[in-house]
Amino acid sequence: MATRRRIDIAEGSAALTAWRAGGAPRTVTATAVRYTLEELAARAPGNSVEVRVPPFGVTQCIAGPRHTRGTPPNVVECDAATWLALVTGALAWADAVERGVVAASGLRADLSEQLPL
Repeated sequence: MATRRRIDIAEGSAALTAWRAGGAPRTVTATAVRYTLEELAARAPGNSVEVRVPPFGVTQCIAGPRHTRGTPPNVVECDAATWLALVTGALAWADAVERGVVAASGLRADLSEQLPL
């Protein structure tokens, strides 16, 4: 099943470009985060890993066992700046985990093969 997009691709791409330029307002950052979460879900469909970027968004991705209730067994969580740095390639997955700026729990919670987008 295809991922349903809520953020127009052109609008999301523009928000990501504005964030990269620096000084983007909160609404632009929120759009960039939501757009990139949708893009991750489109490129790595599935329900085995939950990616959280509070307070802006959450998605499920990566093929594997489906999670339906309670705390998922595979969770990735970070702030918006870290997430956008990961998806743009400004920050490597291994470096983010090592520095403790991304929390990744579970056997499938390694997004190194999906990032950068």
